[in-house]
Amino acid sequence: MPRSDFTIPRLSLPKALLISLGIVLVAALVLYAMGRAPVCPCPFKLWVGRGQPEQSQHFLDWYSYTHVLHGVVFYFLLTVILRGRLSVAARLVIATLIEGGWEIFENTPFIINRYRTTTISHDYYGDTIVNSVGDILSMIVGFLIAARLPVWVTIFLFIASEVLLFLLLRDNLLLNVIMLIYPMEWIRQLQTGG
Repeated sequence: MPRSDFTIPRLSLPKALLISLGIVLVAALVLYAMGRAPVCPCPFKLWVGRGQPEQSQHFLDWYSYTHVLHGVVFYFLLTVILRGRLSVAARLVIATLIEGGWEIFENTPFIINRYRTTTISHDYYGDTIVNSVGDILSMIVGFLIAARLPVWVTIFLFIASEVLLFLLLRDNLLLNVIMLIYPMEWIRQLQTGG
């Protein structure tokens, strides 16, 4: 078939959101099959604030903001890599697949132990399924924000979120990635207040 005859049908946003919710469901089922707890054994909360020991156990927490930032990053990376060949809706489905895959990988013993040994999250035992669902949905929100707002506004919000998270938690997306991939003692000291 000649290349000029090959077209990718445009995916509508409502269909992409439905597919994305299907991906969230599949990720939740995989996490359940991996033995992850559906919810925290403690009383259920929609939000867990700073300094509470139940981070990653309820629907949303301060780290949900880093997942919103995942969505922003995925939007811009997929836009640059795919150079407009796929609709925003199709890129949302790809981003949701990536985030769903990350949530599954993040809850493997390898990553859980990596977080516990290289980051300030010494008491991290993985996410509950409801928290992973909240994280994927947070990424979708971030992706849609980046798709709707002007680039400069999105960049401003990204930087403001990183600064706010650092001031409140001594952690943010950038430090989290660095400490997971290539831990540095001076960052660990900075995060622990030493």
